[in-house]
Amino acid sequence: MKTRSVPRNRRVRRTLRASGAGAAVLLALGACSSSSGSDPASDSAGSASSSGAKVSGQVTVFAAASLKESFTALGDRFEKQHPGTEVTFNFGGSDTLAASITSGAPADVFASASPKTMAVVTDAGAAASTPSTFVRNELEIATLPGNPDRIASLKDLTASGLKVVLCDEAVPCGAAARKALKAGGLELTPVSYEQDVKSALTKIELKEADAAVVYKTDVKAAGGKVTGVPFPEAARAVNDYPIVLLDDAPNSVAGKAFIELVKSAEGQRVLTGAGFRTP
Repeated sequence: MKTRSVPRNRRVRRTLRASGAGAAVLLALGACSSSSGSDPASDSAGSASSSGAKVSGQVTVFAAASLKESFTALGDRFEKQHPGTEVTFNFGGSDTLAASITSGAPADVFASASPKTMAVVTDAGAAASTPSTFVRNELEIATLPGNPDRIASLKDLTASGLKVVLCDEAVPCGAAARKALKAGGLELTPVSYEQDVKSALTKIELKEADAAVVYKTDVKAAGGKVTGVPFPEAARAVNDYPIVLLDDAPNSVAGKAFIELVKSAEGQRVLTGAGFRTP
């Protein structure tokens, strides 16, 4: 199954490939979870089915672009654990997603890259409960492969002639970058401001810029397409990621089950494996 980032309100659909024996599988998984904690897949499915409600149908998740790889993996696991479900993702800038939700876009779950953007949703009364932080993320400089410009610090990004890209300040990664620059007493005018962290990273992958300030998780996901450079000011701009079930969720049962998977030991292993930090 493939997942790609989508602009604004378009969504990515991953088609279910499973047999029709959903009820039997759910019962088997629930029994395993109650008898043993050694199987992470059964642990997650068991917690989701503990309420007695059958998890089925489509669950729509609006999530920060930096969660693309890890949430796509968790979506695959969720569908396997709950035959008869389909996870649809809308990845993008948290501010854009929050605006879409408050404008009435139908969704079950919102996972934001900052409490500030989550507050847009909660202040509008669009959340069904209090959001909870499930991971944290830290910034890193992404450079061209091999770091040909020998960038070693945040200050090096202010060098004349260097093409640097930042996320827009309305986006959590951009707000964090501005906070890190302020902590270092630095001023930086980028060649462009991007609407989400993946767009900023793409500028480096396409060699349209020399460096970008993104998340460690995005540098890790890019593999050899970029080189990461850590910097101490990043510790002053760590982002908490909150998640919440939405008030008008079309499929609240499946939405709750997906959140349970994200926060479970299995979900945390996937997220920390992608480079996120535990809360």
